Amino acid sequence: MKSCLPLLLVIFAAQLHAAEFVLVSKEVAPPPIIVFKDAPPRTREVANVLAGYINKISGQKPAVQEGEPSPLPERAIWIGFQPAIKPLFPNTDFEFKHPEEILITANEKHVVIAGRDRWDPTKLDIETREGVIKGKQQEYGTINAVYTFLQDQLGVRWFWPGELGEDVPKNERIVISTPLEHRHHPQIRSRGGVFNFSSLGNRGYGASHEWTMLQRLQLDSFAIEGGHGFADWWDKYHDKHPEIFALQPDGTRSGFPTPRTAKLCMSNPKVWELWLESVAEDLKSDPHLTIFNASPNDSWSSGHCVCANCSAWDHPDGESRVFNWFKHNEKRPATSDRDLTFANKLGELLKQKYPGKDYRVLMLSYGHSRPAPVKARPADNVIMSIVANFFGRAGLVDRGSTRGDTYRQQFEAWSGIVPAMLWRPNTGSPAGWQQGLPDIHIAQTVRDLKDVAAAHCEGIYIDGVWEHWATQGPLYYVMAQLVWNPGADADVILKDYYQRAFGPAADSVREYFEALERERMAFTAKNLEPEVFEFPKLYTADVLSAAQSRLDRAAAAAPADSIYARRVAFIQTGLTYTRMMVETITLMDRYWQKKDESIAAQVKANWQAIEKLTAVHPAAINWKAVRPITPRMAGLHPDSAKPKPKKKAKANDLDL
Repeated sequence: MKSCLPLLLVIFAAQLHAAEFVLVSKEVAPPPIIVFKDAPPRTREVANVLAGYINKISGQKPAVQEGEPSPLPERAIWIGFQPAIKPLFPNTDFEFKHPEEILITANEKHVVIAGRDRWDPTKLDIETREGVIKGKQQEYGTINAVYTFLQDQLGVRWFWPGELGEDVPKNERIVISTPLEHRHHPQIRSRGGVFNFSSLGNRGYGASHEWTMLQRLQLDSFAIEGGHGFADWWDKYHDKHPEIFALQPDGTRSGFPTPRTAKLCMSNPKVWELWLESVAEDLKSDPHLTIFNASPNDSWSSGHCVCANCSAWDHPDGESRVFNWFKHNEKRPATSDRDLTFANKLGELLKQKYPGKDYRVLMLSYGHSRPAPVKARPADNVIMSIVANFFGRAGLVDRGSTRGDTYRQQFEAWSGIVPAMLWRPNTGSPAGWQQGLPDIHIAQTVRDLKDVAAAHCEGIYIDGVWEHWATQGPLYYVMAQLVWNPGADADVILKDYYQRAFGPAADSVREYFEALERERMAFTAKNLEPEVFEFPKLYTADVLSAAQSRLDRAAAAAPADSIYARRVAFIQTGLTYTRMMVETITLMDRYWQKKDESIAAQVKANWQAIEKLTAVHPAAINWKAVRPITPRMAGLHPDSAKPKPKKKAKANDLDL
């Protein structure tokens, strides 16, 4: 008989090394939460958030104090780096070498939740076009570390905005397994634009600001613009500096096609000088900025400069594209090499003016610069924002391409030549995305996000996600989790989402969304850019009836009056809305063919019912985004103008 001694020694050794930090129990009061001295306001605030969640879980609330206590407590939760923790963790490296790096470490008596923080104490409140952003920082490592601790160590979940979407486990005893050391630095440093309407400081359609913060999206370190860089330049400069604007074929510098979309003479050094002045002005207002937009204005096919110097920056082998000017159009090479040469020049000047600063020039690959450049390559302080519209729209062809290139092909071409990039897709409404219908494409988006991350993506800006949580919520959740950590397992995330949110109803709710996703993917494979009046072809009576049967099974599985039953009812709100919206679309299609006051009355009654429905669960459908007065709902109310038929895309159409 063999001796068991070696096995017993292994088990004994494992027990010696496997210990616990008892954060709170019936017998053990919670340790104090100690915030580092002179912490910025948002960091002090998150310490109280942590204390509040410990109280929600255990019924005991830790005290929060700022600055190193004397004497040091025997047990503590330390928020942010402070000198007192180094002797407590002598083998831990507290030097944060990566932007936004977070660290969660624990031994048997102490927990440290810290990260790389950057802020200017004199510029914590920043004035923006939409109001004042308070407590602004360049990096929020410690705050995002706390949210990570809440999710990964304490098991808190935020499935959608509001109390109903929050899941807090109840346990009198909270234990952290030790030794623990978790480090992470997010590859995607510009994350606020994923849910742009709920990004920091945005006052638009968004209704999920707290949720995006808890998901570690809102407090990021790249504040990028999703749009264009020179929309106000015609008003500011056309009288004093007319020479900086694009030369037109007729010899004028007219600002065609409109003041907000006027193009520049990029090769003119005065443009470079004025751009640097605008950078200085922006930094005075907000010293946290590190990226400065130099992207040409919209109406991408119109008004580009034809002067000899700007034209020389175009590569003759670039894809032939159709350009428009006043009463004139012609084919010329794509502007990718031109725009990149311009950005590189500004990057060179930016580096000269601000040596040692990690400042970068932002340039869109958009419109006639969507094809990858032939020869030009971005300088080390130029970052490309690739407007490749394959979010939820596989196989879509760039309407400006004379070769028939898809957006995905263009993205892949750029990814092969740039060291880093941003992805900035427009979303459209392939299956009712904008109208709040269940336009979900989870599997495709998981693949796309992982592919984008593999292409060294540093930021994502999606225009736009309209925040309809009852119809598109599982997609939003997995997006948020993968943007923070693209290496995470999406299957594990989704299994956790359904099980934690819906308990015994999980299987039926998952079947509900996956069946709708299959129908949606089949529809969009055949209808790349459908009209809103085509959506009833997808959301047929049979499809909606089958969806209702699945939710009925979910409701039957969830115990009455339980949190699971309430969450199933939340999802039911989305299906009820979908049914009413599809009926409204069908009625309005008939109404525009032949106006009928009885149809108009029925549609108006539907809209009143929709408004009441969305008021019951405000997070279910974003009423601000779907009101009948919004552009997305054009033609879906009898008081609106009759919608114009959508033009078939042509090579010289504007990409609006």
